[in-house]
Amino acid sequence: MSRSMTPEAIATLIAPYIADAPAPPAGWPHVCGQLATYLDLLLKWNARTNLTAIRDPEEIVRRHFGESLFAAQHIGNCNTLLDFGSGAGFPGIPIQLLHPNLHVTLAESQGKKAAFLREAVRTLSLPTKILAARVETLPPTQTFQVTTLRAVDKMHAAIREAATRTTQRMVLLATLPTSSEPLPPNFESVSRVPLPNSQDGILEVLHRCSTWNTRNGD
Repeated sequence: MSRSMTPEAIATLIAPYIADAPAPPAGWPHVCGQLATYLDLLLKWNARTNLTAIRDPEEIVRRHFGESLFAAQHIGNCNTLLDFGSGAGFPGIPIQLLHPNLHVTLAESQGKKAAFLREAVRTLSLPTKILAARVETLPPTQTFQVTTLRAVDKMHAAIREAATRTTQRMVLLATLPTSSEPLPPNFESVSRVPLPNSQDGILEVLHRCSTWNTRNGD
């Protein structure tokens, strides 16, 4: 099967985003090969289902794959991660590729996007779980050490909901300017860094700043 982009071309495009990243256990050539397969599947599905407004393969690699891998370097030590409003799998699937032993859950309530996520996880042979429902439907006791949010609708409402599910930190991918709305209780912003090759994109990390007893989070 001919590829929309070779793993070698993908490696070149994502290089600025992974400059400080340790090599994953399987190595970067394997990850780039998986990303090439992921890209082919995304382009195929995107032709009939609106998964992303970005159509150019190189821009998909930079904006979606690169920024997701950049986020993967800021999740810290954790065992469980929730990708809140995962869409087409960003940043959750690239994070899973970089951290294959991490227990990742992709939450996506839109049926067609959730169907794509199932196909992507199956095609890439990943252990990732898919929640085809709103995060609010999870049992109150189900929590995650880290939650990621990227370009979700009603971001501040999503952050408030994510805070109830997060025991350690939230990793946000957003664009400036950011709102002055207060952070959720018991969370503080500990870092805010610009995204590589972006004029207004930022990555912000929020830490839970008080002890929080949970059944599943730690």
